[in-house]
Amino acid sequence: MRILSLIFLGLLTLSQSAQAALDIVITDGLDQARPVAIVPFSFEGGQLPMQPAQVIGDDLRNSGKFSPLPISAMPEQPRSSDDIHFGAWASKGVEAVVVGSVKPYGDGKYLVSFDLVDVLRGQVTGGNFQRQADGSLVRSDAHILESRQAVISANQFRQYAHRISDVVYEKLTGERGAFLTRIAYVVVDNDPIYPYKLMVADYDGYNETVVTKAKEPLMSPSWSPDGSKLAYVSFQNHASEIFIQDLYNQHREKLTSFPMINGNPVWSPDGKKMAFVLSKDGNPEIYIMDLATRQITRLTDHYAIDTEPSWYPNSDALVFTSERGGRPQLYRVDLATKAVKRLTFEGEQNLGGSISPDGKYLIMVNRTQGEYRIARQDLQSGALQVLTNTELDESPSLAPNGSMIIYATLYRGQKVLGLVSVDGRFKARLPARQGQVKAPAWSPFL
Repeated sequence: MRILSLIFLGLLTLSQSAQAALDIVITDGLDQARPVAIVPFSFEGGQLPMQPAQVIGDDLRNSGKFSPLPISAMPEQPRSSDDIHFGAWASKGVEAVVVGSVKPYGDGKYLVSFDLVDVLRGQVTGGNFQRQADGSLVRSDAHILESRQAVISANQFRQYAHRISDVVYEKLTGERGAFLTRIAYVVVDNDPIYPYKLMVADYDGYNETVVTKAKEPLMSPSWSPDGSKLAYVSFQNHASEIFIQDLYNQHREKLTSFPMINGNPVWSPDGKKMAFVLSKDGNPEIYIMDLATRQITRLTDHYAIDTEPSWYPNSDALVFTSERGGRPQLYRVDLATKAVKRLTFEGEQNLGGSISPDGKYLIMVNRTQGEYRIARQDLQSGALQVLTNTELDESPSLAPNGSMIIYATLYRGQKVLGLVSVDGRFKARLPARQGQVKAPAWSPFL
């Protein structure tokens, strides 16, 4: 199958239903995760607008690295770190506990406080107080990994809960958390007027909003490095054109409208350039635009189809898909020299590539024995690992911390989004209750 067929087949065959909504369903991997506990936050005064512990627990579970203890299995529900009985938690295998509280702060505000507590260290040091050589007890916080508080409004509970999740994740893994990030994706539903919608939502599908809607197909959303804009392809004028839309003031501008193909826009990590595919000079080729001057430079020049550009983290090279070897494979092109190097050899096809933020791995769609799967290739050793076992996997997009991949897949005849950890151990599904969901793009850190 030719690359252009792969690009446009999904647009021509999507079925239609009602508006999409996302809901994470864990499919594999919790048995290998680290046990933690997120105790329900205590609240003084009336009814809590939202329980932060639920969001934090879901976030840590969704990362694939942690297995939050169910509330029913908790040996106690301490209101603060002073109330924790470490032996009781250690007997459950829990390595860390989050305890927190919420207090009214006047004028519709709330004071949210939390502690992240190391259970093992608490056992070793004797908890909140340590006995000195003279026999006296001195307060110790050696077992508290992090302690913070903030004043928020009622509509900020979910956002601040994601912030707590980021803090907990970073303290326990040493890696930056990505729970405050967002995803963009395209939904196709049965709206008789505007069946195509470009959506943005929190990474977990909440706070879903429509960026733009159209009568004709929308494709290939791509985030600006600061997370304030989206580039995408629109067929609203019955031909492919690339647009940039500001997510805050809704201003939209047309970036390219050349004859034939205008496709696959993607910002450079430094924000200075945009890569895309044009066929204005014949075959589809990779081009670069300097966003300050709007000057366009042709980067590839081959009789085969070149498409699907993606940037290296340092903005000095691109990965792209090409048929120049006979079948779709991934190649690297240097911006300065335009030198091209083939990167993939294993399997029938490899396409849709992107480089991990640390520059160590190549994420791609691998086709082997007719099956399209998300795969990871070590750039140093060349070793390939297939990460998914779902159906017709495509459009992988990495979280900005490189820990998870969101991708489009087929589930019971419906186009949905899937999640997989970069080691392949954890898998989840974000099914659309109504509508077809595709072309996901994970935002940068926000």
